[in-house]
Amino acid sequence: MPRQELARFLRERRAGLRPQTVGLPPGTDRRTPGLRREEVAELAHMSVDYYIRLEQARGPRPSPRVLDALAGALRLAPAERSHLFRLAGSGAPPPGSAAVRRVRPHVAHLLERLPDTAAIVTDAAYGLVAWNPLAQLLFGGDLGHGTTNLARRRFLGQGRMYESSSAEESGHIVVARLRRAAERYPHDGQLAALLDDLRTGSEDFRRIWATHPVHAPGHRTKVLDHPELGRLRLNCDVLLVPEDDQEVVLVTADPGSASARRIAELAGRA
Repeated sequence: MPRQELARFLRERRAGLRPQTVGLPPGTDRRTPGLRREEVAELAHMSVDYYIRLEQARGPRPSPRVLDALAGALRLAPAERSHLFRLAGSGAPPPGSAAVRRVRPHVAHLLERLPDTAAIVTDAAYGLVAWNPLAQLLFGGDLGHGTTNLARRRFLGQGRMYESSSAEESGHIVVARLRRAAERYPHDGQLAALLDDLRTGSEDFRRIWATHPVHAPGHRTKVLDHPELGRLRLNCDVLLVPEDDQEVVLVTADPGSASARRIAELAGRA
């Protein structure tokens, strides 16, 4: 473990953190910017002496639990959190305690810049966290109303879903991702409740879950029966937001096709 590098990183991040950011009063007697060592120790639920020894490169190798607490106390971004674990010699950091259920502003703005592409963003538990107007027109006007979890729509019928040629395939994709989420976020209460509801309410879900499906996101095609536009042949491509374990799904049609012309007409209403 490069103790000097770890100590320097902790000092720099502590100095760059404003007290107001962590809910502390700014005070008038602070001789240096940033938080005090005592404040970081309190936020991380550790002894002040132990934290001081880490900053002075005298401490033992911190455990993953301690590193996770420090990352939270110092409000580290995902990349900074990963760097902290590497400096401490702990390898890849474990995932956070729960799936990220917010969308980053730059990802949301990306959807707004795609007027001719239907786009949605889903979290690790298949919760719908963002979408653009064309996606709402293409997949149903109740998108965003009632349940925003696509697994609940697929297996429990909670929300309108149009008939699709990929219904069986999508079921395996959903279950594969939920299995992966359950492994990554074993302490996520919302995810546990979702899985309980799916197991209780859907024999189809239980059947697919028992097969242990595995799926890697990428390109696929499907045929969607839209109530106004008729049958549409669609391309679905996935972009990953790895720091939040989220997926951006881009839905288009082949250029010049009848489906593309119909989607263009729909886009004119968005």
